This record gives sequence, C-alpha cells and structure tokens, in this order.
Amino acid sequence: MIFSRLLGRDVACTVVTALVLSRIDCNAVLSALPKSTIAPLQRVLNAAARVVCGLRPRDHVTDTLIGLHWLPVAARIEFKLCLLVYQALNGLAPSYITDMLQPVSTLDRQVTLRSVDNNDLFIFRSRLRLGERAFHIAAPRAWNSLPSDVKTADTFETLKTLN
Repeated sequence: MIFSRLLGRDVACTVVTALVLSRIDCNAVLSALPKSTIAPLQRVLNAAARVVCGLRPRDHVTDTLIGLHWLPVAARIEFKLCLLVYQALNGLAPSYITDMLQPVSTLDRQVTLRSVDNNDLFIFRSRLRLGERAFHIAAPRAWNSLPSDVKTADTFETLKTLN
C-alpha cells in the first residue's frame, strides 16, 4: 500500500493506532457482545493491519496481528476489562469503579472457598442476558478467568506482559 510505503511502518502503525484502534478500545461498552457484532470490528482491525503492513486484501492477517502485537477484538475487550479491574483493586481507579467490585475474601460466608486464595471477585447474578454486559458482572468474570499468577502481579507493567 502506498500509505505504509510513504510513511514507514512505525509511523503508519502510530497513525492507525491513534485513528482506528482508539475507537475499537471501548472496554466495558463492548463486553459480552455477540460474535456477529464483534465481527465487523475485527474486520476493521484486520484492514488496519493490512494497511500498516502493505498486504493485499485477501492476505491472511493472523501472523501480521501477532507481529504488530495487536490482540483480536474479543481479546482486547477482555484485556481492557482486566486492566481496569487491576487498577481498581490497587487503588488506581476512581472510587465508583472500585465500589462495583467485591473480592470473595471480603464476604462473610465464603471464607472456606478456594476462590478466596485465588484473588477472585464475586460475580453478581443477572436475570437477563443484557445484564451480563454490565461492568460489575463482566469485569469480575473476565478477572476470575485469569491465572492466579497474573492476578497477583506486582506492577501494572508486569500484568500487561503476563496477560
């Protein structure tokens, strides 16, 4: 593509990150969406990777996404949710976000559960499928799915590399 040849790969990557990827990274808003809704966003991400690397429209982009260190859209949503939970648990997020999360270890009746040792969060119940997209339900579900060594990361940068 002429865009990446004129600007160079690093500059093209920066421009695409600023203009395209910033629009895709709406963590809590996109959580638990059906695959049919996420698919167009994934196609936009794939097209952005093709523009940056100068690939043809029919070329596969999986290896390109890995080389650019870009996660697929569904994984980006989970990653952003987990980062926000980490910030909330370590006092780096606003109090209104922190108040939505409740560690299992703070519950009175749950002291004997294995999830207390895993740094798990309590997942609230929802009667509706739409309710599962709420932050206070989707974020603990994403956090609890992480391995325990990731949940106990010392620093924010360590969490980003382990996740």
